[in-house]
Amino acid sequence: MGRAANDTPHIPVLIGPLVAAVAPVSGRWLDGTLGAGGYARELLAAGAEQVIGLDRDPLAIELAAGWAAPYGDRVRLVQDTFSNLDAHADALSGVVLDLGVSSMQLDRAERGFSFMKDGPLDMRMSQSGPTAADLVNDLPEADLADILYLYGEERASRRIARAIGRARAEAPIDTTLRLTEIIERSLPRAKPGQAHPATRSFQAIRIAVNDEYGELVAGLDAAERALAPGGHLAVVTFHSIEDRMVKRFFQAKSGGGGQGSRHAPVIEKPEPQFTQATRKAIIADKTELAENPRSRSAKLRVGTRTDADPRPSDRKTLGMPMLKET
Repeated sequence: MGRAANDTPHIPVLIGPLVAAVAPVSGRWLDGTLGAGGYARELLAAGAEQVIGLDRDPLAIELAAGWAAPYGDRVRLVQDTFSNLDAHADALSGVVLDLGVSSMQLDRAERGFSFMKDGPLDMRMSQSGPTAADLVNDLPEADLADILYLYGEERASRRIARAIGRARAEAPIDTTLRLTEIIERSLPRAKPGQAHPATRSFQAIRIAVNDEYGELVAGLDAAERALAPGGHLAVVTFHSIEDRMVKRFFQAKSGGGGQGSRHAPVIEKPEPQFTQATRKAIIADKTELAENPRSRSAKLRVGTRTDADPRPSDRKTLGMPMLKET
């Protein structure tokens, strides 16, 4: 997600295909997941007149002040969630969202995102509100298992939740490595080439802590409201649930009227809010895969805004995982 804070070379995932898909780049763009500023800087270099860099993480805004200063008024920094992006701009030429956790967050042990680094069990992108430790220690086992299964697609969710329940009865789980050890003991040892056993569980807990799926639906709708006709919405996802939600969003927003048949009447559908040059996701080519391993699971989807009135999305229609009320 952008260059690292020390400005060592780090190319944003799928930035080449993204710029090509929305060319020519011009006007005012909003980067709703600013991170280290990689997408924002590439958009400015490609011809954007201004980029509004928005991020819920105060650290991202703090670090951006340094690299953004030479751009002057061409960069405006805003700390907020991207579900609220239309409160900061309208008539935009484009919106880009690079979903998930940033390398900047993963690399800092004190943020508690990584199962490879010992730190407090935090995972809060905004650095406010309940932490991952609060969730892991306070939720009933059944609710915790639902989060692991629905948000992380972890098939051993109940086994892991039971192990967490036994461990927290002895002492609160308040560090990343303690949670990692509990998960590792619950699962078979990973075979060569397989993901770390804690990958899915950490993903699920992080998503729950930050309401990432709810934010995604609200952010897509906010982008729809903020884009000018002809403006582009580009979304980069890194796992199947997010990609499914984005895919269904564009499907729902770009469908035409029903054709009907002799057995059923024509179904009137709303005027489409987006068009798509292709319904297939864009993935990294061999060159990018070799240069940037993070691009392996990345998918890019792009839609172009029409002049139809915006309408809210239905979370169930988008396939958003829905937890039971607790």
